[in-house]
Amino acid sequence: MLNKIINYFLDNKLVTVLILFGFVTWGVVTAPFGWQLGSLPSDPVPVDAIPDIGENQQIVFTPWPGRSPQDIEDQISYPLTTYLLGIPGVKSIRSSSIFGFSSIYIIFSEEIEFYWSRSRILEKLNSLPSGLLPQGVQPALGPDATALGQVYWYTIEGRDEAGKPTGGWDLHEIRTVQDFYVKYGLNATEGVSEVASIGGYVQEYQIDVNPDALQAYQIPLHMVMQAVQKSNKDVGAKTIEINQAEYLVRGLGYIKNVEDLEKAVVAVQDNVPVRIKDVSVVTLGPATRRGLLDKDGAEVVGGVVVARFGANPLEVIHNVKEKIKEIAPGLPKKTLADGRESQLTIVPFYDRSQLIYETLGTLEEALSLEILITILVVMVMVYNLRASLLISSLLPISVLMVFIAMRYFGVDANIVALSGIAIAIGTMVDLGIILSENIIKKLDELQVAQYGDAPNPDTPSRYLQIKKAVYEGAAEVSSAILTAVATTIVSFVPVFTMQAAEGKLFGPLAFTKTFALTAALLVSLLILPTLAHWFFGIRFSHNYLKKFGHYGLLLAGLAALFLSHTWAGTMLIAFGLIGAAKFVIAEKRYSPPKAIAFWLKYAELVVVLIGIIWLLAKYWLPLGASQSLLLNFVFVALLVGFILGAFRLLELQYRKILTWCLDNKLLFMMVPMLFILIGVNIWLGFNRVFAVVSIGFEK
Repeated sequence: MLNKIINYFLDNKLVTVLILFGFVTWGVVTAPFGWQLGSLPSDPVPVDAIPDIGENQQIVFTPWPGRSPQDIEDQISYPLTTYLLGIPGVKSIRSSSIFGFSSIYIIFSEEIEFYWSRSRILEKLNSLPSGLLPQGVQPALGPDATALGQVYWYTIEGRDEAGKPTGGWDLHEIRTVQDFYVKYGLNATEGVSEVASIGGYVQEYQIDVNPDALQAYQIPLHMVMQAVQKSNKDVGAKTIEINQAEYLVRGLGYIKNVEDLEKAVVAVQDNVPVRIKDVSVVTLGPATRRGLLDKDGAEVVGGVVVARFGANPLEVIHNVKEKIKEIAPGLPKKTLADGRESQLTIVPFYDRSQLIYETLGTLEEALSLEILITILVVMVMVYNLRASLLISSLLPISVLMVFIAMRYFGVDANIVALSGIAIAIGTMVDLGIILSENIIKKLDELQVAQYGDAPNPDTPSRYLQIKKAVYEGAAEVSSAILTAVATTIVSFVPVFTMQAAEGKLFGPLAFTKTFALTAALLVSLLILPTLAHWFFGIRFSHNYLKKFGHYGLLLAGLAALFLSHTWAGTMLIAFGLIGAAKFVIAEKRYSPPKAIAFWLKYAELVVVLIGIIWLLAKYWLPLGASQSLLLNFVFVALLVGFILGAFRLLELQYRKILTWCLDNKLLFMMVPMLFILIGVNIWLGFNRVFAVVSIGFEK
């Protein structure tokens, strides 16, 4: 059945191309790299720097100002904890009682849906029995976010037109702007759960009561409190009719300044009102605080943006930055004493997007280097540039398919999940190498020309010969490839069974590696045979293209050099010169010496080999950035030459080595047995491995 499927896709190349185009387009749409898609929609995989291994918890916060931790524990934390224990799916409840407030952490089982648990908690809080909590105490549910939701911190600072700090702003002024302008604006951003204010002073009316004055007027303290409470509200009355017109009557009583509060009446004695200012002093002052925000040794005001549960952190950060640009012109400004104009500016304090981009860059770099190394290894070992390009094409296609699976299986992109793709790249390349080498072997056996130099290149059978070779090469190894991939996937079953923090940490890695291997299997068996048919069967038979194609490469190379693309320009010029040399030799029917003919035959491979080693040296810089790129290139060339040369030598001498091992089985088997003995000795220890010997000596 598997071979029939391979043959179907070989016979129906249009279907293969449409499927390939669909997967590539869909993968680009779901890729987490933030590519500009133009007219294509964008539905990227949620991406974060690190996995969220926190528990499935909700927080109930209950303030009770001025109360001791023991009072809060006895009257709030304990009764509320015992009452919330009856919620379905609750695994455990933890509480913390601190001066002035209580925090209760409700831990749910992992299978409980996040927002379902919030609705159950709200139901319980809305049906609290009377008398369970002290009068006036109202518990509140925390934001719909996790412990990893703090994605963006910022400060609000005075800056001049050049963007330099100016100062000149009081902390309570900045805190007021944060609480009543910036916070509301950022709260309306898509994906934001909460914006918490930090630092500065919260401005409030403060009334310092004079006890001697209260005693003189014989007024108790609670009357002052009642007068303050009643003073700050509008009073509505009925209507009056004047000249057949009806007028609504109401009293305006909201406090706008200190004087309004000072005039509030506490009591009336002998028809003389006793006002707040007669028994106390009213001022504007800072509220009591328990912390501050420090930046470079200076106290500042800022805020923390918390992303909503399930939101894409990178997208949330982008939305927040766009909203900051939108609200920035509305921030207040003032002229300082020295004549400079200072405007409040939102300055990033912590931006996780940089860490996220570095995480994505790890995958991009690993994928790029793996493609280069694949081309390098295949060229050295197989002497076939087309095979190396064919194998390398498997990687980007498979990775794009992995992004599709991650998006719709709910696997977020983070450093652990993306490392699963990086780990699987080696196995993915192996599938392409196995398939391509077997196809090349079949092409050699059938004596089919790979570059158009067959004895009868125009015969109709050439197309069918190549197709037959590709099919036989893929069919022979299809079952072996399937078995190898299935074995690797099954080996990850224990990882899938992990739970709690371990499951959240390593589960994404197992999923992404499984997705990568499955995608590579589908690409290698269904898409690569068609691409191989085209790669190995393509022929440049047009005389005009043969004659002037290399000149086009030279012009393209010069244009690339002009645009500062040194590497690409040099490669194109080298290919153009090689093509021109081959064309001149072919036109003049000149027979060069064997050495020159050999180098011309493999000139393209040598150019690509040098170019790839140059790129690897530029990426790696193994000797450090302080050394020149040329020195790094020489080091990488020697390293690659030594490693691949050793493998090439092993490949050439493998028959002789295998023959000797088969002829001297006992002598050869002593080598692996020695390694096994050393490994067991390291694992169990010398005393346990050789315990039998010691017992024998005792007897």
